[in-house]
Amino acid sequence: MKIVAFPRAEQGTGASRRLRTAGMTPGIIYGGTSEPMAIKLDHNALFHALRREAFHASILDMEIDGKTEKVLLRDYQMHAYKQLVMHVDFQRVDANQPIHVKVPLHFLNEETSPAVKQSGGIIHHAITELNISCLPAALPEFIEIDLAKLDVGQAIHLSDLKLPKGVSAVGNDAGMLIASASVLSAGAETDDDKAASSEKPKASE
Repeated sequence: MKIVAFPRAEQGTGASRRLRTAGMTPGIIYGGTSEPMAIKLDHNALFHALRREAFHASILDMEIDGKTEKVLLRDYQMHAYKQLVMHVDFQRVDANQPIHVKVPLHFLNEETSPAVKQSGGIIHHAITELNISCLPAALPEFIEIDLAKLDVGQAIHLSDLKLPKGVSAVGNDAGMLIASASVLSAGAETDDDKAASSEKPKASE
């Protein structure tokens, strides 16, 4: 994925406010052997890019003054109630140095799993993203979790995952729960049941 940025000479709160009024978002790029650089980006292009899952877990090609650098999105701040990106941070990427990043988990075949299809159970996703380490070239956009054989009472743990080649989990116990299947207890109400109950008219006093 490619993103275009421009060097930013303006500094300070007032300058950043003027940039946002002009449709730009202030940011910074750091890391590697070069000094940190203040940058600015087109707000609308950045806002729409942030809505794409791959933008958060991919090596990006950032073009600055006609030169392209490999970077990784590290942080961004949104306005408290407006759809406005206040600031964004990128880290330079060295092709020969491992990176630590969170990647999303994609759960497959949930509706056709024995737990759901045969037992009418529910599947709980204990986590939706995983901390990994790998070289930039091996970075996956996401990791797939196949639930096709998951039955009620069973669970998938980190040790059960087959991670892509060159990718390892970071700071996580091998027994960490990823997903589990269960059935509602006989006396439990589903969200739909509760909603239907709340809509029933009350008896007149």
